[in-house]
Amino acid sequence: MSIPASEAALKDYLINHDDKYRELADEHHKYDARLSELISLSHPSEDEQIEEAILKKKKLFLKDQMEMIAKSYKTSATSH
Repeated sequence: MSIPASEAALKDYLINHDDKYRELADEHHKYDARLSELISLSHPSEDEQIEEAILKKKKLFLKDQMEMIAKSYKTSATSH
C-alpha cells in the first residue's frame, strides 16, 4: 500500500476507501454549507448566532476525527 503524495490525495483516497472518513467528510460538508448560510445573514437572530457557534465546534470536532483517521492511515502505511 503506497501513501498518497499530498494531503489532498490522501483525503480523496480516504473518501473513496474509508467509510467512516467518508461519513465524517459528508457531515463536515453539510455543516460547512449551513455555516455559509448563517454567516451570510446580515442580521442573524440570537438562535442563529448560537447555531453558528455550535456548528463551528462540531466542524472542528469532525475535522479532528478525520485527521486522526488520516494520521492512523499514514502510520499503518509506513509501517508495512
